[in-house]
Amino acid sequence: ILYNIILDGLFQAGRKVSALEMFHEMTESGISVHTNTYTIVLDGLFKNSCSDKAILLFNELRAMNVKIDIKTLTTMIAGMFQTRRVDEAKDFFASISGNGLVPSVVTYSVMMTNLIKEGLVEEADDMFSSMENAGCEANSRLLNHVVRELLEKREIVRAGTYLSKIDERNFSLEHSTTT
Repeated sequence: ILYNIILDGLFQAGRKVSALEMFHEMTESGISVHTNTYTIVLDGLFKNSCSDKAILLFNELRAMNVKIDIKTLTTMIAGMFQTRRVDEAKDFFASISGNGLVPSVVTYSVMMTNLIKEGLVEEADDMFSSMENAGCEANSRLLNHVVRELLEKREIVRAGTYLSKIDERNFSLEHSTTT
């Protein structure tokens, strides 16, 4: 856990070279590296403009038969959107069930908010419907985030629909949604 905290801190501080050196030392010295560590490194690479390295690492993990979890796939989806690789993000989402996994509310939130940012609001609505049909319950955070993104895109009527869902569930509006 300590290594993960340090790695995450190095990436957040923009010290990607130091983080990668530490990561390589961990793997070369035989320290057990868990899926959470790989997810932190993938996220750090994307956030530090090293998307090609992140994709290469992910492919290496696949080749080594490392068990990929939903957090790792969600990180890859977010990274693909961040680098404007929308089709690849959609492909990663589509691969979730093939990996024996189920999308989490966070995964749906990443997909929906980024689809809205890309102007694909109908796809985001379809994603919300499929989320509900799959039995994944929308939480306050997801709904507030969707409303904010829709308002940014001037999709007032659609935002109203999601505001109604917030009201129906007796959720509160977040401060950032009301300002």
